[in-house]
Amino acid sequence: MGCGLRLAFPLLLLSALGAHATTFCVTIAGLGGEPDYEQRFATWAKEIDQTLKAGGADIKSVTLAGPDATRARLRTALEAFAKEAKQQDSLVLMMIGHGSFDNVDYKINLPGPDVSATELATLLDRVPVGRQLVVNMTSASGGSLHALQKPNRTVITATKTGSEKNATVFARYWVEALRDSAADTDKNEVITALEAYKYAELKTKQFYETQKRLSTEHAALDGGDQSGPLLAARFSLLRIGSIQNAAKDPAKQALLAKREELEAQIDQLKFQKAATPLDEYKKRLSALLLDLARTQAELDK
Repeated sequence: MGCGLRLAFPLLLLSALGAHATTFCVTIAGLGGEPDYEQRFATWAKEIDQTLKAGGADIKSVTLAGPDATRARLRTALEAFAKEAKQQDSLVLMMIGHGSFDNVDYKINLPGPDVSATELATLLDRVPVGRQLVVNMTSASGGSLHALQKPNRTVITATKTGSEKNATVFARYWVEALRDSAADTDKNEVITALEAYKYAELKTKQFYETQKRLSTEHAALDGGDQSGPLLAARFSLLRIGSIQNAAKDPAKQALLAKREELEAQIDQLKFQKAATPLDEYKKRLSALLLDLARTQAELDK
């Protein structure tokens, strides 16, 4: 990829709902308009695909690029996942390319008929998973936010509005976040959707500053309500290092699931801090942190 980083360790895309759930992934790279963009979009999609397939058996990934990135194939992939998925599973849809917005609906540009955000929302609604993550990295992607908003669906877009129509660089840095351990800011060996988003958002901002150019894209994150950042923080994308190894050990999978649940409870408690009496907050946080430390010690054995 353009960032020039190498994969320093194997990565594992993990389910947002636990160690034994399945993560269904669809990555689509639409039309580029020019050969340079066409190749760039396909390269990013293939790198995402390689990252996913380097993971484990709890991942089912479909990648569509070039002439395969059609409306019909996208519908087929999502409809197949809808028949197979269960409540404990999760779904990730990543979109790369050019988009358009006519002040009514957003569309991603594909070979043949385009796909609108309204149609995408209908297809996603039919996949019966507990959590969904949509990462729309196209131009004008902010125009898709309204149609895609739904509780338990985290939506990340490269632009805040549909009027930001220039080609985006956010996709480059989102892919980089999936390959760079620096994205794991809390150093718990798990990269969440929120961490990847913040990494790509910062790198995008720095790109325009370094190039001394006016920024033509401003990323956005939405979770269907004010708890969007919390949902993104609890949506784990990648396990790395020892945590990845633990996920492959049947004897430690229950411990790993417990660790992830404790971390989710801590995030939830911190989110509710302002509405929680201070003494109660400290007591509950201390208990959770102690339980987390004990669980981590068991994982480290």
